[in-house]
Amino acid sequence: MTEHFQVTIRREPNYAILYTEGYINNTGGEKIAQECYQLLDEGIKRFILDLAKSPIVNSVGIAVLIELIERVREDGEKVVFCNCTPVISKTFKIMGLTQYAELYENEKEAVSNILS
Repeated sequence: MTEHFQVTIRREPNYAILYTEGYINNTGGEKIAQECYQLLDEGIKRFILDLAKSPIVNSVGIAVLIELIERVREDGEKVVFCNCTPVISKTFKIMGLTQYAELYENEKEAVSNILS
């Protein structure tokens, strides 16, 4: 797989949406975490990760995402995912990630949930 990975951020008053593009491995996972940690430092504590352009994630990427989720949950806030491929959704369920972060079909559903 290529090492190209990009995160685009849309900041909103009470949350941020991170649009990922590329394979979520150690490089991609670390980039997501780095961006979220910077946003946490800026006071944003709710995150939507839109994975529409990330077709696959490996175990290292999942481990990094779990660490991120745990840190955000320590502050009483949350991370949710949307637009996941069927492979990623199934992988997240198998790895237990869905016990700590919810998956939504689309961004509209994710936004509605994160604000409730």
